[in-house]
Amino acid sequence: MISQFLSDLRGFMPSDRIYTDELRTLAWGTDASFYRQIPKVVIRSDGEEEIAKIVKTCKKHNLPYTFRAAGTSLSGQSCTDSVLIVAGKHWEGFSLSPDGESIRLQPGIVGAKVNEILKPYGRVFPPDPASIGSAMVGGIVINNASGMNCGVHANSDRMLLSARVILTDGTILDTGDAQSREAFRQSHPDFLKKIEDLRDKVRADKELADRISKKYSIKNVTGLNLRPLIAYDDPFDIIAHSMVGSEGTLAFLSEVTMKTLSDYKYKASAMVYFLTMKESCEAVVAMKKLKAGDEDVKMSAEQLMVKSAEMLDYMSLSSVDDPVFLQYKKDVDAGKIEGVEPGDYHNLTAILTETKGITHEQLLEKIGKIKECLGQFRLYIPADFTEDPAIYGKYWAIRSGIFPSVGGTRPVGTSCLIEDVAFPIESLPEATVKLQKLIADHGYNDACIYGHAFEGNYHFILNQSFADEHEVARYAEMMRDVAKLVVEGYDGSLKAEHGTGRNMAPFVRYEWGEKAYEVMKELKAIFDPEGLLNQGVIFNDDPDCFIKCLKPLPVLDYDFDKVPDGGHYLRDPKLSTSKETIEQVKRANKCIECGFCEVNCMSCGLTLSSRMRIAVQREIRELEATGRDPQRAATLRKQYKYYGDQTCATDGLCSTSCPMKINTGELTHLIRQMDMLNNPVGYQIGEFAANHMAGIKSGLRVVLDVAHAAHVTLGPTLMTTICRTMNKMGLPLWTTAMPRKKRQPKKSDLTQFIIEKSVPQHEKEHSDLKVVYFPSCINQTMGLAKEAPVKHALVDEVIQLMAKAGYEVIFPEGMERMCCGQIWESKGMLDIADRKSAELEAALWKASEHGKYPVLCAQSPCLHRMRKVMMKAANEREQARAKLKLYEPAEFIMTYLVDRLDFHPIDKPVALHLTCSTRQMGVDKDMVALAKLCSSNVFLPEGVGCCGFAGDRGFTFPEMNSYALRKLRPQIEKNKIEVGYSNSRTCEIGLETNTGIPYMSIIYLVNQCTTPKKSGT
Repeated sequence: MISQFLSDLRGFMPSDRIYTDELRTLAWGTDASFYRQIPKVVIRSDGEEEIAKIVKTCKKHNLPYTFRAAGTSLSGQSCTDSVLIVAGKHWEGFSLSPDGESIRLQPGIVGAKVNEILKPYGRVFPPDPASIGSAMVGGIVINNASGMNCGVHANSDRMLLSARVILTDGTILDTGDAQSREAFRQSHPDFLKKIEDLRDKVRADKELADRISKKYSIKNVTGLNLRPLIAYDDPFDIIAHSMVGSEGTLAFLSEVTMKTLSDYKYKASAMVYFLTMKESCEAVVAMKKLKAGDEDVKMSAEQLMVKSAEMLDYMSLSSVDDPVFLQYKKDVDAGKIEGVEPGDYHNLTAILTETKGITHEQLLEKIGKIKECLGQFRLYIPADFTEDPAIYGKYWAIRSGIFPSVGGTRPVGTSCLIEDVAFPIESLPEATVKLQKLIADHGYNDACIYGHAFEGNYHFILNQSFADEHEVARYAEMMRDVAKLVVEGYDGSLKAEHGTGRNMAPFVRYEWGEKAYEVMKELKAIFDPEGLLNQGVIFNDDPDCFIKCLKPLPVLDYDFDKVPDGGHYLRDPKLSTSKETIEQVKRANKCIECGFCEVNCMSCGLTLSSRMRIAVQREIRELEATGRDPQRAATLRKQYKYYGDQTCATDGLCSTSCPMKINTGELTHLIRQMDMLNNPVGYQIGEFAANHMAGIKSGLRVVLDVAHAAHVTLGPTLMTTICRTMNKMGLPLWTTAMPRKKRQPKKSDLTQFIIEKSVPQHEKEHSDLKVVYFPSCINQTMGLAKEAPVKHALVDEVIQLMAKAGYEVIFPEGMERMCCGQIWESKGMLDIADRKSAELEAALWKASEHGKYPVLCAQSPCLHRMRKVMMKAANEREQARAKLKLYEPAEFIMTYLVDRLDFHPIDKPVALHLTCSTRQMGVDKDMVALAKLCSSNVFLPEGVGCCGFAGDRGFTFPEMNSYALRKLRPQIEKNKIEVGYSNSRTCEIGLETNTGIPYMSIIYLVNQCTTPKKSGT
């Protein structure tokens, strides 16, 4: 069946977007939940027509299928053991109404990106889940994910205007388009009649209709969404709104049109600390009443005194090292808190409160009324509202970081589970205390409760082992007791915003009752008569399905042996690695596979993402450690070589969006180092290169010379064709952006530039106006490309700019033999890399007169490694060496040269590329600010992170570079940009190759737009 299905698929779509191999099916079987099912086929979809053909093909072969966007859902909604259809990276289109009050979105656009689009209009995307920085619109809407501010009144169901869907028979219906609706009336009259009959049946049953209305008065996403059957008359509106919360069980959502909300200018937040959880909940109930009683205006933010109130229990506060909680512990142990015994910290509870206003006066009025309300409760410290985004931003960062922080601190090998329930607001104080006690009674002493108290919606997090049957049974018993408390105790929601998934599927009938459940089944049958869509989700007859298909999280355990100096090695003393690298690799065990890293992972969508690399490595290590299925282990390891190792850019940007700051690039470096155990020849070549750097650089100049001569002789077209063929045979790719050679810089170069009417002689002689300049290996070797619009190689340009500003340049001695070690680190030869770094550090220390003068390196990735390795090593060996001041160009110019130059900005548009290392060092703002001093028209492309050149990998795996920059060229052409600037020569080669315009160091732009500072100015 599968083979014929695949044959049909390949008849209308390319094979490179159909995955059946063991590695990628395993990798895509991983989502943020604690379930795993390995699909038989993974399809990367691209366009509605293709989706329509895929679903018809699934129907033809009676194959179940599941849709997936970002894979950040927590309850197993995007897992399948059949066909997985991915709609992510290729589904990022949008269109905005002229006033910004509505927006049409494809499912693959990330929620945070929508808010960036809306920001100039003063609008926001209504749903605001904590995962909005990674979750995609498709998942947000289909799961009816809400968040901290949108509550019930502004969730996806209430804000949806229309939907474009693809049904199981391949029909495309746009409920917002009159022509599409009419065509559907003609082609699917029975479908519409069944919807209308079901609507009428539900409304005729007053008891059922009233129950539906009551259930959706609080947050509720358990089961299919029944509210449309009582809220809308038009069957097309019912179809559109039924998609919300359907979790991919009804149809494919290819586009959705949503209302947007005003983003109020004036905001204030306070973290309010209560001495008991019950009092905190009572305060929330009291604040909930601080609003206009008129039902017609209760959705208006200016009428709401409190916009949101988030509860954080003591374990939540502890997990994120909340400073007030830490002080509370000290006060308790010191006996300063009346009635609280030393060591008893479990009563402290915080409520993070936010209020907003149209005017500042209105905001202040609201703050006053809220503080007056809070005055009737016992607080640990007085409530203090702040309007400073820098301060309240930290409060909300604490709130957003609880789940991943708790997950990251779990015992290694255990899973992190998160559930969310909702209670009627009037029951909140009593229900919350009971929930906390219930969880503790089942032995979950490290569990924490937090969440949207203002909506009666709580999350609770458990660190759960599934290592034996007893632990599984304990979890099952606890969940059944939670269901009993929520349903029988308070008629609440077992799922408030995370979707039913597999985890709550057995309890849907229990919560809703038989009549409502049968309506859900009827609705499902109308949309999906064959029952092929997302089997096991929402509808599951197995009462134990929530404790099956549990995802293993085996330990990433590597064979480290200590060496006397505190370093480590891998079964071979010459393959030593630093403590920092080992700690980073150990940190990978904290990964909960949430997928937050993927928005910054360059290879996500090309090969594997950061999350997938960790998941696959866990599987490989487990198979090898246990000896179970050695053939599968060998297959995965072999396939991982390209998909996981060779196409990992190791740029570290994944760590910037990872809540645990896991740098998967460090794991890749270690894997490459381990490969050196089986590649002694490769290591010997690396050792030879390290010991003969001057000769290697000379040899590279010869290669560049030959390539340039061939370019001139053969012409760009023929030369490109020949080189692409050779690249397919395994040779590095040459492109027209490749530079000519640069002769080795010499001390005599330092006097070649004379600036007329430059700085006064007495300033030239000033001893402090000196800079140590280390041209990276690349810039010592590479000159300009054949068609470069400038005259001088970068080394000469740097010297000229320094002279213009009155700075004397110092070259470190022996720089022709020096290297920062980056190339060896990227190859997994970490010991050689560190040795070369140490050599360079010693030379810079001497040249800078022990840190007296700043050090400049115009190659951002090299400077990043110098900072990362040298400063740590220096601090360990000799504290004084911490004075070594290392700078990349933009930061150096903004720190030392801006006041010594007159800027003459140009109007010509220029593109700016911020390299990975620039972002990681936190100097991206300096680079943008510097560019804006030089041009009034600086363009920062959207959707471009790491360029994918990754040192030298752009030569050997050019597909990385072209994939990473796939969104760049259209933007460059649309904005009529003729030149771009960055701060990494290799990145600039890749940027020029993929855009067709020259990219150069920002040094060139600064030199072009400046003159020496005039005296007296």
